[in-house]
Amino acid sequence: MSGHPVASIRQAEQQALAQGRALMPLAGRAAADFIAARLPPPASVLVLAGPGNNGGDALVAATHLRAAGYRVQVVMPRGPQRLPPDAARAHAGWRAQGGAELAGLPAGPRPDAVIDGLFGIGLNRPLDDDWQALVDAVNAWNLPVLALDVPSGVDADSGRVLGRALRARWTLSFIAAARGLEVPPGRDAAGERHVDTLGVRLPAP
Repeated sequence: MSGHPVASIRQAEQQALAQGRALMPLAGRAAADFIAARLPPPASVLVLAGPGNNGGDALVAATHLRAAGYRVQVVMPRGPQRLPPDAARAHAGWRAQGGAELAGLPAGPRPDAVIDGLFGIGLNRPLDDDWQALVDAVNAWNLPVLALDVPSGVDADSGRVLGRALRARWTLSFIAAARGLEVPPGRDAAGERHVDTLGVRLPAP
């Protein structure tokens, strides 16, 4: 697996969207299928949904998993008010299925797995205190985590950790793996690395 600059992944994504391809439903389904291949229902899955399209991918995954008989809880610290359009549609789909969100980590039994859909490849500054506290708390659980695109807290281009990154057991990258997953400390946070191209080709260099 060779890593790619975030700019080239973004370019491929924008070209696909300009052609009318809906990528978020594919990404969310791929994430749900990834969990389903490793944990049978009715396992409990905690989904961390951030304020951007990475959160939308996670919400689509949550919707599929709930429909398949998993016990799913969604943590959405910033709420749905400022989601970009595709992520807002994903949120509406989650709500239409009867889903709801929590502002913080739930009390009670720990989940069987966590989906990290907080930030993805767009993060380029240190996590603020609230996000860092959430990441630290999930790390303290020491549970299987599936990171979508990159573990939250990792700079996808450089591999630098912007604070303390969420430690993933698996990272599922969409379209292509970012080059920050190829070098430490990003590589160390990513765990086992997988790619789903969603049928999208990167532009020629």
